[in-house]
Amino acid sequence: MGAAGSKLEKALGEQFPEGERYFGLENFGNTCYCNSVLQALYFCVPFREQLLEYFANSSKTVDAEENCLTCLADLFSQISSQKKKTGVIAPKRFVQRLKRRNELYRSYMHQDAHEFLNFLLNELVDILEKEAQTEAEKEPVIEAGKEAQATKIDQATLSSEKVANGPKNAQASASQREPLVTWVHKNFQGILTNETRCLRCETVTARDETFFDLSLDIEQNSSITSCLKNFSSIETLNAEDKFFCDKCCSLQEAQKRMKIKRPPHILVIHLKRFKFIEQLSRYKKLSYRVVFPLELKLSDTVEDSDREYSLFAVIVHVGSGPNHGHYVSLVKSHNHWLFFDDENVEMIDESAVQTFFGSAQEYSSNTDHGYILFYESLGQSNTS
Repeated sequence: MGAAGSKLEKALGEQFPEGERYFGLENFGNTCYCNSVLQALYFCVPFREQLLEYFANSSKTVDAEENCLTCLADLFSQISSQKKKTGVIAPKRFVQRLKRRNELYRSYMHQDAHEFLNFLLNELVDILEKEAQTEAEKEPVIEAGKEAQATKIDQATLSSEKVANGPKNAQASASQREPLVTWVHKNFQGILTNETRCLRCETVTARDETFFDLSLDIEQNSSITSCLKNFSSIETLNAEDKFFCDKCCSLQEAQKRMKIKRPPHILVIHLKRFKFIEQLSRYKKLSYRVVFPLELKLSDTVEDSDREYSLFAVIVHVGSGPNHGHYVSLVKSHNHWLFFDDENVEMIDESAVQTFFGSAQEYSSNTDHGYILFYESLGQSNTS
């Protein structure tokens, strides 16, 4: 890393705790979308700690199957256990597993960091849920074995009962269980309420839905706060878009709004910078200036209107269009900001974050724009 590397090492030694590590990630041709997301997740400390705890427990299992979760945990473990404070690591095993798992990532085409983040979080949840289901299915058999030992039931009778009842009981008990809440859910999942009020009978119909991130429409010279207000603004359903009211048993004019019912611990905000332009029949990048504050207070939530968040990571899209470009990430660690560009790592001033808000004019030479924002809820665990 040369002179820049030695300068960084000196700064890290003076201003950062002994146990923290800051490693660049090697790019395998087009994997900046992956590297930028991995850096943001690594510096999401609650997520990292739970992943490393999972890795410590799973490493005790000899026949553990390799998947995206184990490969990610192995990568984070490699980084956190390095002797040096900074350097470069090749996430080769993780990228190879990712390509085997999803053919979308096998090509050398430009990929979208937001799509990758969504895929990865859902993939981790699927793996954890399958592991929990496998464990649950073992329980009836284990319990049957214990009962057999205690009462000295005839082994032939027991095995026939296991065949007849074991899987059915496991399936029945699994179907009766509450939905599994994994540590991925505990970090990232929030709940939205979709409320629709019939303007004839005033009946309010509410439907809850979960989310891992919020995708917000953006406007020129706006802010995250105004984008969130627009997200939760009231929309009138009329003309061809009338709402079928169950109480009126007919189509009626209605008012609809989306509210955040339960904010997540880690709030991920995706700015919709790529818009399909019908006249051009293609997507265009919106370089709009959108101010994202270092501290964010959520308003218009159902239960927790005073929830405050602190920004700890930004994934930046560099480039003028959606089908090409580059991704880098900014992360906050122990009250200092760092810039990660694949293999390169450097410290930056907090004021530099503002340079990624976007362009105030439509035509600008600045092509570096904040794309995905990571906020952590204050007053719980602390990433900085």
